[in-house]
Amino acid sequence: MRWHDAAARIEAFVTIAAPVLDTDLSEFPLIRRGKVRNVYDVGDALLMIATDRISAFDYVLGSGIPDKGRILTQLSAFWFARTQHIVPNHVISTDVADYPVALRPHASMLEGRSMLVRRTTPLPVECVARGYVSGSGWKDYKATGEICGHVLPAGLRESARLPEPLFTPATKAESGHDENISEALAAAVVGADLLARLKSLTMALYQFGVDHAAARGIILADTKFEFGLTAEGELLLIDEMMTPDSSRYWPADQYAPGGPQPSFDKQYVRDYLESISWNKRPPVPSLPEDVVARTRDKYLDAFRRLTGAELVTGA
Repeated sequence: MRWHDAAARIEAFVTIAAPVLDTDLSEFPLIRRGKVRNVYDVGDALLMIATDRISAFDYVLGSGIPDKGRILTQLSAFWFARTQHIVPNHVISTDVADYPVALRPHASMLEGRSMLVRRTTPLPVECVARGYVSGSGWKDYKATGEICGHVLPAGLRESARLPEPLFTPATKAESGHDENISEALAAAVVGADLLARLKSLTMALYQFGVDHAAARGIILADTKFEFGLTAEGELLLIDEMMTPDSSRYWPADQYAPGGPQPSFDKQYVRDYLESISWNKRPPVPSLPEDVVARTRDKYLDAFRRLTGAELVTGA
């Protein structure tokens, strides 16, 4: 692969706004700084801001991807709005005009990359739906013939479509990789009745996403959802939803089981880091401008194809 052969792309890149790598809203307490999102306490609600940070191999890289946070936020909002008939979600508003008045000076930065959301206690289990044998599922299958306790037919190839979609829960990790677990273990964590509900919702949401993506020439190979409980005990879908960061999207016209697939996510970044033989330890490298631009293109292409809309980039 040629990493530095896109002079025209680099020239175009310099006209794109600089990435937002962090936020400073001194008026409000920062309660969580994740790999991508910063979450602020804004009184009765939370403000969730998606930065342009990008991580790979469990490290946040020295470079950001311009508009990545806006792509994640606006794609999540697209899905949240269309799946409320399946499960309610935590979104109060994505319109900065609805935010607390003290946030108005930050309107340009917040536009298109933030959500005002309801407070919940996140459940300690991630809900993963898989329609294909890929990623950590492929590694587990090769080692054991199973994925999260599901015994699968012998002889499946990497990226093969599963006989039927699987619910494969995982533990949530603040740092490092989440760990795949069985339904029995997940039930021990959250309770059997709640897990049964989570499984039903996860599979319904996944099928909705699969059908929508397929109509737009995209395979939704797998995705993960997070849920939380309000103080009143209401179950809500939270965090992000079916974005290229939380999902594996493949172009349907290039699908060929038997190995890794072209994707709309940060695999291009991982491939570059492998090409430079980074040892996956600090110091964390930055990315060349052409890799940044190509990665942005992939995220943006997924957004446009899935939503049929143009990205709102703010002032």
